[in-house]
Amino acid sequence: MADRYLILEDGSVFKGKAFGSRATTFGEVVFTTVMTGYQQVITNQIYHNQIIVFSEPTIGAVGIDRASYESVDPTCKGVIVRDVAAVSINRRRRLSLDEYLKRQNIPGISGIDTRALIKKLRSTGTIKGSIIDPVKDLEHAFDQLRAIVLTNQQVNQVSTPKAFPNPGNGKNVVVVDLGLKYGILRQLSQRDCNVTVLGYSATADSIFSLDPDGVIISTGPGNPRDLPPEVIEMIQIVERNIPLFAIGLGHEAFAIANGCEIMELSSEHHGSNHPILSVITDEIMYASHGQGFTVDPNSVDRNDLIVTHYDLIDHSVQGLRHRDFPAFSVQFFPDSSPGPTEATELFDEFMEMMTRGGR
Repeated sequence: MADRYLILEDGSVFKGKAFGSRATTFGEVVFTTVMTGYQQVITNQIYHNQIIVFSEPTIGAVGIDRASYESVDPTCKGVIVRDVAAVSINRRRRLSLDEYLKRQNIPGISGIDTRALIKKLRSTGTIKGSIIDPVKDLEHAFDQLRAIVLTNQQVNQVSTPKAFPNPGNGKNVVVVDLGLKYGILRQLSQRDCNVTVLGYSATADSIFSLDPDGVIISTGPGNPRDLPPEVIEMIQIVERNIPLFAIGLGHEAFAIANGCEIMELSSEHHGSNHPILSVITDEIMYASHGQGFTVDPNSVDRNDLIVTHYDLIDHSVQGLRHRDFPAFSVQFFPDSSPGPTEATELFDEFMEMMTRGGR
């Protein structure tokens, strides 16, 4: 394998070996602690324009499984691992990770000291990086990296441009796509919901015209403060009339719609093993995370909202429920794709809320 380099805007250089596409790429560098489910991570739209570092030493041993996509066209900018497995031991394998990344034009680097890189990211937070071939003028490559301005319109770039159905015979659910994980659709399909997916620009009127029993605001990438004000307005109208369940970026948008402030985390949460405390039941669950922002707990108006979940590692707000309207939200990913399955009970709670008609 040929040499490749990861360079960071602070001047750091990490040498490794190329796999996947040989494209030169730029993006925000983040790390994830997932031990399984690398395909779901790579195809998750929350990583739009980001370069993903895996803490698990060996990635790729189970190849690419056609049942494990979180989106058809992944939009991450790169994959960094300590070792990449060349052979799959999974009988359902169709492609190796190397072949898949080549087809998707996503570059990868193996052979990097990912422990040292992750240690740096824990102290610096998210940082711009670039995957490049060996060059004579490395300083020019750094100048190019520092000059790159990354878009803040990620939701616009990943949300579906056209509505589409995911048919069923049960409850009629509208999903507003801010960067949808297919795991959400799988959970709704298991409950026989008749689903219509709308783009992020959906208005309250367009949602009401579909006569839904409930609405889900999906996960997505980027800073929630960059969301168009129309998204916040839509949530404010819908939550007063129809049962609403917001997830990930949707949770942050729900919080903003109800007067909360959003803070950036000093160290992002990306993994499948975060312990979450349910305040109502006093039970602990483990759930998948993909979080760079959090709700400021001091900004939560306790007359309108109840904090339902906390992260037991840093005590960040992980769930909210409206006191007067049939609406609730969680920061973590309850669809278990990948990750533990106990959080999927929140979809059952949403189903029950729709059955009661929001009361």
